[in-house]
Amino acid sequence: MSNLALLIPIAAITVGPVAWVVNTWVRAKHGYPIETKKGELIHRGGDLSLTRQTDLLKAENEKLHGQVSRLEERLAVLERIATDPAERVSREIDALR
Repeated sequence: MSNLALLIPIAAITVGPVAWVVNTWVRAKHGYPIETKKGELIHRGGDLSLTRQTDLLKAENEKLHGQVSRLEERLAVLERIATDPAERVSREIDALR
């Protein structure tokens, strides 16, 4: 019985720090910001700055918008070809030759 009486306080003292270590490890593994015990953020040296990340995302967004608009134009032409009568499409193709 004395072994159990000694084990309970030891377990109560160690649960908190072990939980903090596991929590920090999971957050680091999944890319979340890591905090100290006081709640201050720890910045990683290899990460891009927030403004640089924003600039890169804006550039990628503009590129994707351009691609989408070009694809919409092409889709509109294909829809017109698919829905127009065959005679008219043939005349337009012959006119281009």
